[in-house]
Amino acid sequence: MKISVHAVGRMKAGPERELADRYFERFAKSGPAVGLEFSGVTEIAEGRAQSASERQRDESSRLQAQLQQGTALILLDERGKSLSSQDFADRIGQLRDGGRKALVLAIGGADGHDPSLRGQADLVLSFGALTWPHQLVRVMVGEQLYRVATILSGHPYHRS
Repeated sequence: MKISVHAVGRMKAGPERELADRYFERFAKSGPAVGLEFSGVTEIAEGRAQSASERQRDESSRLQAQLQQGTALILLDERGKSLSSQDFADRIGQLRDGGRKALVLAIGGADGHDPSLRGQADLVLSFGALTWPHQLVRVMVGEQLYRVATILSGHPYHRS
């Protein structure tokens, strides 16, 4: 299953980008052994509309335009479910084993995701009730994808 990350906003050079890239690289190397292929990060510019709802709609429509038929969608959203890393790995494993060919993990903009997009998602996931800076969310997504690959392969990186 090909896994990509869709992010609203651009990540500038710096230690956060280096750390995110390090985890994505680890995932890219470890994922194929468990049937997960990293397809990279796609960045889109934040919407420029006047209202938050218009920006959400604009950003969501640009994400939807990139989704191919049958692609699983996981949205990162503070209103989502909070899962353990093991449960997250199990969910991705189920999508893979269920025949899904692609998965997109989407990091929304400052206003979050459009409600209609949340309704279409296979999973709306939260990294907790706290609000996280975009750069740190990208690092956490990279780390969790690497952790998923290690959990699914039985590697000792994840100790529960």
